[in-house]
Amino acid sequence: MTIEGEKQPDLPISDRPSSAEAEELDGGERGAAADEQETQEAARTELQQLKEAARFATPERAVAVLEALFFAAEKPLDLATLEEVTQFSRELLESALAGLQTTYAAGTGGVALIDLGGRWQLRTEPQTGAYVRRLLQVKPLRLTRAALETLAIIAYRQPITRPEMEDLRGVDCGAVTKALLERKLIRILGKKDEPGRPLIYGTTKEFLELFNLRDLTQLPTLREFQELSEESRRIVEDEAKTPVAAGLSELAADPVVEERIVQATAESESALAQLESAMERADESAKSTATVLAPPAPPEPPKAE
Repeated sequence: MTIEGEKQPDLPISDRPSSAEAEELDGGERGAAADEQETQEAARTELQQLKEAARFATPERAVAVLEALFFAAEKPLDLATLEEVTQFSRELLESALAGLQTTYAAGTGGVALIDLGGRWQLRTEPQTGAYVRRLLQVKPLRLTRAALETLAIIAYRQPITRPEMEDLRGVDCGAVTKALLERKLIRILGKKDEPGRPLIYGTTKEFLELFNLRDLTQLPTLREFQELSEESRRIVEDEAKTPVAAGLSELAADPVVEERIVQATAESESALAQLESAMERADESAKSTATVLAPPAPPEPPKAE
């Protein structure tokens, strides 16, 4: 702290910056400030140019711009982001999106434009996944049967507490729930208003992205959910000595592999049947409880004689 009027000690001559160094430091600071100002000015100029270009943008130009943005983006883009980046009108963007969704409709090529609940992303078709994984040398995201069952329960019964999950599955769900939280497939929605205040869970936008769902209304039936696990393909990949894409049909024709696929499918069907049965019992139990706890009906008024 400096006291007003107190004489400050002189710096040793060796510690004082030379006039050349002082000028260099001062010039460097002025240069950095000038660079920052120039960058901001360039950004303002570019934004003004984009706004001007947006006034005269044709539908074809809008389609080309969105196609480039979806190609370059690593994450799904929503309309607000597209408006901010392009300066196009909402009507022009919606029209361009509709055109791109037709061009990149699922099942028409190797790439599809997927609607993920108001956010869009260009994705490779599932049928080309083996080739893409081989090119990029990445492993597909795999979920254990326990994780799939727990995820299915949360998806269909959310908001749901962990004790409720365990009642349905009949086993402890702590480790599986933690793993699903770490993968960001589920999230904590809050606490239930009951004794103990247990946490309640629900699915996330990452869950929708993983299964290419626009929203929860697109959830398949429980038996269709089994197909999403790609259990059969995982078994085929485990048996393959070469990449799956190189000889899938030949490998699937192998009697040993075919028997394993049939066995695993039967086990999955059995597990899903048990899961459905448990859910039905839970529904019946809830209805019975509601009936028991319902207030008694008011007595009927006496009939007039």
